[in-house]
Amino acid sequence: MNTVKQSGKTPANVAATATQKSALDTGSLTLIGVIGRAPDARALVRLPGGRIKEVRPGERLSQGQVLGIDEEGLILKSGGQARRVTLPGS
Repeated sequence: MNTVKQSGKTPANVAATATQKSALDTGSLTLIGVIGRAPDARALVRLPGGRIKEVRPGERLSQGQVLGIDEEGLILKSGGQARRVTLPGS
């Protein structure tokens, strides 16, 4: 059996691998994850400013209205145009 010593600090090589500088655009809406399946799917989003919010189709955000959510992301309508918001790196 392997034992792992807990020191309370993350080794530098692990922290460097686990984090990416500027991975998220903090000035815009970012999809964090999708919960469930359509038609009952919900999305977890990070709003500009850092607040995390769970949203459902039909909800309005300052960035637009959530038209739909599926396994690929969410559809957001803003200014008369719809756009897909996907997970970072997708």
